Amino acid sequence: MDRITLKNYRCFREEQSARLAPLTLLVGDNSTGKTSFLAMIRALWDVASEFRIPDFKESPYDLGSFDDIVHYRGPRTERETTFQAGFHAAISHDNHDDIEGNDYQFHTDFGKYWTAPVPTRIRRSYSVGNAWAEEVLGEDYVYIAKAGTKRGAWKTSSHHGNLPGLDASPPTLNLISQGALRVLVEALITKGDNGRIESIDGSANISPNDIDLIQEAIYAFQRSSQKRPFASAPVRSKPRRTYDPSRTAPDAEGDYVPMYLADISFRNPDEWKYVKERLEEFGRSSGLFNEIAIRRLGKTDGSPFQVQVRKFGKRLKGPWRNLVDVGYGVSQALPVVTEMLRPDAPALFLLQQPEVHLHPSAQAALGSQFCRAAATGKQLIVETHSDHLMDRVRMDVRDGVSELKPEDISILFFERNE
Repeated sequence: MDRITLKNYRCFREEQSARLAPLTLLVGDNSTGKTSFLAMIRALWDVASEFRIPDFKESPYDLGSFDDIVHYRGPRTERETTFQAGFHAAISHDNHDDIEGNDYQFHTDFGKYWTAPVPTRIRRSYSVGNAWAEEVLGEDYVYIAKAGTKRGAWKTSSHHGNLPGLDASPPTLNLISQGALRVLVEALITKGDNGRIESIDGSANISPNDIDLIQEAIYAFQRSSQKRPFASAPVRSKPRRTYDPSRTAPDAEGDYVPMYLADISFRNPDEWKYVKERLEEFGRSSGLFNEIAIRRLGKTDGSPFQVQVRKFGKRLKGPWRNLVDVGYGVSQALPVVTEMLRPDAPALFLLQQPEVHLHPSAQAALGSQFCRAAATGKQLIVETHSDHLMDRVRMDVRDGVSELKPEDISILFFERNE
């Protein structure tokens, strides 16, 4: 995503748009909308990439029901009945990377379904090279699709009536889940022989080459879709003296991180070496630790284990210490840094106050870590109250420490206005 737009959502009354860069920092007073901003980014990803109803109560965000989320102008004004959001994203395409205009635009209206906010109308458009496609799916069960190339433009529409299951889920997502996008593709392939496609403004009959270009535009975004964004909680899990083997699925608080580190240390030496070396690089630069190790307290896979770190002195290596015995900062930074280092990590990170419980020098080191991650192709959107983190990002870009350029950073300042 490189731009997001909001309207009538939480504290965002009028339509507002913000640029998202490889590294975006959200700064400002408490209760000015930063967490709501992060929550909407994940919600938009869920609808656009997985065609599912977003859960605005899912950890680490709990925004409440529809009435809690839609903007409330005051007791003398009726409450809004919808709120809107959308985004723009550049599409990376092997055959057209050198052509301007490779992009995807998505917009949705959220309405009230029982007590929850659900997408009631969706508009999305694709553009790759000389071809484009556009879809509108509405709450009136009508699906309209348009597509075109330099030779002309065509459209098709259909009315789906009362689809099965509409009592259980909103109509828009039913249309998507039942393959509404295929209506356009099938109509294009039949070249309008079944009467389902018509030209716009008297365009010529569609050719096989036109069909190929339009299908490229439609599927380029689907091919470029990534894993679901990782969203971290503002306070991570408490360290434990001893861990029992458990699940390794990521969670917002980082409870899984010790198990993930133990699992790769025992089962995947190459991955452990990669992650360990980079964790220790961060540990040294932040002053938190010099080495990290996993100590198994038994001989079987089900044996408990400990996470240990040690810090070097000027002449001697210090003793190994349990994670519980080295202060709270290590356990708070470890989940965030580890998640970014995983080989199977997602491309988009939504981070809340990653500097919690860190010394100013460690906060600054975290800023450098974010610059390195963004320089490798990841996108980070970080809510922070740390001047030390922000200043380190600014200095790293100024001094050319990473490959990031000034335009690769976006600083969004949130403030109250009435």
